[in-house]
Amino acid sequence: MPRILADIPDEDIKWLDELAAEQGKSRAAVLREAVSAYKAKAPGKGNRDWIERGYG
Repeated sequence: MPRILADIPDEDIKWLDELAAEQGKSRAAVLREAVSAYKAKAPGKGNRDWIERGYG
């Protein structure tokens, strides 16, 4: 799995670390889950639910 470098505000890192601690997960695991959830809901290739919501 490739690694990334991202600039995130200190207040967001603090929130992320608190969330990770509450869930007993690493910061990276919480970020991976967030990206996966965003990807599942975002319009684009492979996800056509937005068409139904907008059209139907």
